Amino acid sequence: MKNIFDHTVAEEIINRINQLKPDSQPLWGKMNVAQMLAHCSVTYETVFEDKYKKPNPLMKFILKTFVKKIVIGEASYKRNNPTAPHYIISDSKDFEIERKRLIDYIIKTQQLGESYFENKESHSFGRLSSGEWNNMFYKHLDHHLNQFGV
Repeated sequence: MKNIFDHTVAEEIINRINQLKPDSQPLWGKMNVAQMLAHCSVTYETVFEDKYKKPNPLMKFILKTFVKKIVIGEASYKRNNPTAPHYIISDSKDFEIERKRLIDYIIKTQQLGESYFENKESHSFGRLSSGEWNNMFYKHLDHHLNQFGV
């Protein structure tokens, strides 16, 4: 899997995001392009902002046991997989604001680098290696950019 902490890979993802247009249509799924950009930012919001409630111990156990491998593993996501409630974006979003916000998160993540994320606590999965964080970040972005054909 490509390494989102590598400057070249981060730039590649940003270039793909910049190929999107406000009227870009998904190849599958229900979100429009602005909602997808906001959806992709949620992963970063859980890291950089205190915006979401952490799961209770039982839910965290379930997530670590049944979901973690899907999210941080090497295998690509399947189309139309269910998502956590706070990742569901159903209200209207401004394309330019969401595009800039996501790009800023990607740049911040790349600049902080792997060492910042090594053994960093995830809301849902406990402590993760920088490789696991990379898989979660890169795989999610790649999945949704493919969803919109870029």
